[in-house]
Amino acid sequence: METVCVPEYGRPDVLEVVDTAVPAPDTGEVQIDVRAAGVNFADVEKRRGNYPDGPEPPYHPGLEVAGIVEAIGKNVDLAVGDRVAALTTGSGYAEHAVAPVDTVVGLPEGCSFIEGTALSVQWLTAHNALFEWGGLESDERVLVTAAAGGVGTAAVQLAVAADAVVIGAASTEEKRELVRGIGAEQAVEYGAIEDLTIDLALDGVGGGTFTDAIEALASGGRIVTYGMASGRVPTIATPRLFFENKSVLGYHLEKALDHVPVRVLSAVPELVKHFSREAVEVVVGDTFPLTAAAEAHRQLQERESCGKLVLVP
Repeated sequence: METVCVPEYGRPDVLEVVDTAVPAPDTGEVQIDVRAAGVNFADVEKRRGNYPDGPEPPYHPGLEVAGIVEAIGKNVDLAVGDRVAALTTGSGYAEHAVAPVDTVVGLPEGCSFIEGTALSVQWLTAHNALFEWGGLESDERVLVTAAAGGVGTAAVQLAVAADAVVIGAASTEEKRELVRGIGAEQAVEYGAIEDLTIDLALDGVGGGTFTDAIEALASGGRIVTYGMASGRVPTIATPRLFFENKSVLGYHLEKALDHVPVRVLSAVPELVKHFSREAVEVVVGDTFPLTAAAEAHRQLQERESCGKLVLVP
């Protein structure tokens, strides 16, 4: 089968397509005929060699897939032919992949494979950061940074559905227009963040954006930090927290699944309801064949994309 390989750390053009054997499912795993694979910023950072505890080359990237179950291992309560989305342990940029059954979700009727790629990482991250970690309540003011990206567009819509007041930060007017179009009350430039007053912030950018979001928190407010797409590690002087009773919460999907899986996966039924009712929209920026994985990485790395980027084997 065709699969994407990272033979060495480096620029997007290090990605190459190679032939490998079709993986067989072990106990508690399913084998999936991959119809679409999601591209995430974590994939970019792993390829660069910047990801803590990331894989060493050569390795096969890709965390989230959607497709059709084609084989099952022991202790699996799924059937061949089921339409699913799944979080793999790697090697998702491929024609076939295996995934632990605990991370496999049935795709609702009407949800395409391309839309389904967003369920297992980006929408789950958004829901966890907002609710299971952030404790968002109705009428609270929530700031979403990188609001035009995959996690951002999910978080904006989920927060709007929860009757929160949503403010999205994005780098261009085109992106800010998209953010307003999916329900945000305001869409602002990054330079305007520190002048806001918010109850909850979701930040995957890091650096100065994280610092400005801390400044914008009301007394008793909290921020969930889940990434640093800017490449700059966020830092904070603790007096800025304890004098105003502000809180910083860290979130990492893969580590959370290792340590508190029930807390993470408790969001899945609610997400499936949203998808089933077609009450939310997976914003898809572009789709690419496996052979164009490098271009997908380049667009994501250079922040040229909006919404979800998807590889279609």
